[in-house]
Amino acid sequence: MADPLSAKDWLDLGLKTLAKSGFTALKAEPLARAMGVSRGSFYWHFADIGAYHAAILKHWREVAAEQIIAGLEAASEGDNPLLLLLRRTFSSKLALENAVRTWATLDSRARAAVQATDRRRLAYVQTLFERSGLSPGVARSRAQIFYWAFLGYALSDQPLPKARQREVLQELLRMALR
Repeated sequence: MADPLSAKDWLDLGLKTLAKSGFTALKAEPLARAMGVSRGSFYWHFADIGAYHAAILKHWREVAAEQIIAGLEAASEGDNPLLLLLRRTFSSKLALENAVRTWATLDSRARAAVQATDRRRLAYVQTLFERSGLSPGVARSRAQIFYWAFLGYALSDQPLPKARQREVLQELLRMALR
C-alpha cells in the first residue's frame, strides 16, 4: 500500500512543530507518532534527519519569503504591496520566525538558510521602496531600517497590547509613505 502522506505533509508538520516546540523536536519518532504512522513513513521521504532538517529549512524559506512575495506581487494593482507587507508582518504571530532564528544560533545550515532568506527579503523590500519612487540608496537604507524593526518585533518576548501595536503599525505605515 502506498504511503498516503507526502513529503510536504511531513514538512508542514515540521514547521508547526518547530514553531511550537523548537528545532530539538524535529525528530522522526515523535513526528511519526504525531502523524499516527510508523517511522518508516518518515524515512520513505527523507534519507535521514539531516536531510529532513535541510528540507525543513528550504520549506521555511518558501513559506516565509517566496510565498509572501508571490502573494504581494499578485495583489491587485490598487493595493500598495509595501503597505500590505507591513500590515501583514506586524500583525502576525512570528513563533516560527523566532524558532528558526534560535535554531540558527546553534546550527550552521540553519544560519545559512536564515542569512539567505534575510538577503532575499531585504532585496524585495528595497525593490518595493524603489517602486514607490525612492532612489536605490535611500530605498536600501529604509529597507534595512524596516527589516531591523521586523526582526525586533519577531524576536521580542514582550508583545505589545493590541491598541499599542496598532499605533506602532500606523507610525510605521506613515514613515513608509514619506
